Amino acid sequence: MSAVVKPLAVSGDLAPHSEFEADVIAGLSRGQKSIPPKYFYDEEGSRLFEEITRLPEYYPTRTEIGILQEHARDLNGIIPQGAALVEFGSGSCTKVQILLDHVPAIAAYLPVDISGDFLKGEAERIAKAYPSLPVHPVVADFTKPFALPGQFAQMPKAGFFPGSTISNFEPHDAVPFMRNAAQTIGKGGVMVMGVDLVKDTAMLNAAYNDPAGITAKFNLNLLRRINRELDGNFDLGTFEHHAFYNSERRRIEMHLASTKRQKVSVAGRMFSFRAGETIHTENSYKYTPGSFAALARGCGWTPEIAWSDPKELFSVNVLRAS
Repeated sequence: MSAVVKPLAVSGDLAPHSEFEADVIAGLSRGQKSIPPKYFYDEEGSRLFEEITRLPEYYPTRTEIGILQEHARDLNGIIPQGAALVEFGSGSCTKVQILLDHVPAIAAYLPVDISGDFLKGEAERIAKAYPSLPVHPVVADFTKPFALPGQFAQMPKAGFFPGSTISNFEPHDAVPFMRNAAQTIGKGGVMVMGVDLVKDTAMLNAAYNDPAGITAKFNLNLLRRINRELDGNFDLGTFEHHAFYNSERRRIEMHLASTKRQKVSVAGRMFSFRAGETIHTENSYKYTPGSFAALARGCGWTPEIAWSDPKELFSVNVLRAS
């Protein structure tokens, strides 16, 4: 007889169409058209991103995993006993398993993500792998303040923010996120954060222009989502994925470029494109150890540890909310 598995409790709610529609309409109305990268992550976008992380050209994931595997035991004594681990923008839960396997101080796991279906599936996988660990997924836009379930309010908190997702924030937007995260974790709490570092331009360009075209599919899936959810009529065959390193701003830029002059309808609104005109879909800023430490200090965090790989491609940082 099969055991009866209690359904996983899920907190939070989103009004995806209203906010998604407002952000897309506003972004397509600008001189430089743009759409926030958080909208990449519908179920298909989340799946494609996980595929990207396994590409040989995409160094961040395997490098960060190597650092975490080397130093996970060092987090014993840093993460407080009985802590609820809050993962901001969890996506796939692969990396957090390294912490759960090596840090017995963790007493609950709260993954937070905007993609509810993908989040629930990953959280159920963790709950099955760690049956004695309370797992409570929270559907929320982690770039803004959000509430944690009340039953975890009195537990000490630790944050986990892997993948260098901080790189996707504009510098002026990284500040409020970091400050909100400090309030969520609480004074004296710790955050374990992955940060991509400045490196050879050729390596950066290769990571975002893979020969298999998976990153292109990921980028174009944003238009497919607009068509499905916002009654859009983008012809995906008339847009191309462009990604390049902007050395002046120390960032990778991703765009979707129109291959011809055309008009597109979204949510009953018409938008014109010139041939070659782009929708700016993502920036990925690269930090030096010093520039990231300065950002953290300015947002209410004290940098305590920065681990890196031998080639200094990526760093995993331990910050404490001050």
